[in-house]
Amino acid sequence: MTDEEIINLFFERSEQAIDELAKQHGGAVKRVARNILGSEQDAEECVNDTWLGVWNAIPPHRPSPLRTFVCRIARNLATKKYHANTAEKRNSQYDLALDELAETLAADGGVEQELEAQELRAAINGFLGTLSAADRFLFLRRYWYAESVKDVAKAAHSTAGSVSVRLFRIREKLRLYLEKEGLPV
Repeated sequence: MTDEEIINLFFERSEQAIDELAKQHGGAVKRVARNILGSEQDAEECVNDTWLGVWNAIPPHRPSPLRTFVCRIARNLATKKYHANTAEKRNSQYDLALDELAETLAADGGVEQELEAQELRAAINGFLGTLSAADRFLFLRRYWYAESVKDVAKAAHSTAGSVSVRLFRIREKLRLYLEKEGLPV
């Protein structure tokens, strides 16, 4: 079933839409949740919450691409649950990915935090457009989907050491790009 057909099922309010969505994109959603939460049980709960979130969002939205939309909902829910679960604890996989980016990006705070976040989001999207497809793949798998360097290397048919070096160079390019755009780093 195509994404458009699945979306049409949501507009018809057919419960089959959830089943079809789970068949098409369930693996990606679960992977995102598991990578962030580090717990199979929490990931499963997040997946179910994601289906509810998609049910409530479609209609009125008609997302394209559907996988990105669904994974974004899952990522947001998993991040909220992660912060609730780990107020004092640390989840090494997700924290490591965030720590790597924290060295490149400016710290939160200030009155204009929301505006700066929007500018930063736009700048990062612009930066991603400057990367090769291979580098964009590495960046997104590591920092959006929170996959381990080992898993990213496996998906890229490379070694963990090579991927680590490439990610370091990509973060350095990002830092220079943000400086050029006049954003705090």
